[in-house]
Amino acid sequence: MSKLKNKVAIVTGASKGIGASIAKYFAAEGAKVVVNYASSKEGADKVVKSITDNGGIAISVQADVSKEADVNRLFEETKKAFGTLDILVNNAAHQQYLPIEQASAATFHQHFNINVLGAVLAIQASLKLFGDKGGNIINISSGASKMPMAAVSLYSATKAALDAITISLSKELGAKNIRINSILPGATETEGASSAGVISVSGGMYGF
Repeated sequence: MSKLKNKVAIVTGASKGIGASIAKYFAAEGAKVVVNYASSKEGADKVVKSITDNGGIAISVQADVSKEADVNRLFEETKKAFGTLDILVNNAAHQQYLPIEQASAATFHQHFNINVLGAVLAIQASLKLFGDKGGNIINISSGASKMPMAAVSLYSATKAALDAITISLSKELGAKNIRINSILPGATETEGASSAGVISVSGGMYGF
């Protein structure tokens, strides 16, 4: 299969869960994949090994997407390794289940800095590597942006913000041959969801 043959993709937060699945899927379709991780080098290396063991091409790059310097380094490493970029998947996210009484300024900023600012910084950096040929941006939002549940108000708010950014940028970037979309998966069985005690599991999102 080679739908993405010779394409270069960055997947943020790809050391586990949905991000890891996207990275592996892209590689199976022929893309050269940059597996981004914030802290789990072991997880990212496992994803890279899985890809390379199956004949694909991938590298791992550490970067905290909430930090501009880290994001710039992520894209510099991508350019150094592959020379260009065709696809950006903004998957990195922070999700914490807590009643609103327990929310603090720190938890607010952690959610928004990773889920919203991180996506914005990555989008800005991607435009430089896309160049005149354009590219594709996929923002991994959540069904929680449309149907928020109890105890995830901050997370839901960040995903609603990400959807608004996607709609606005679709009008702004179309003329530059850059397509941008949000994908809103439902509850998905991942390592993060399991550790947070989420029991309900519905359909995943593998339809690219």
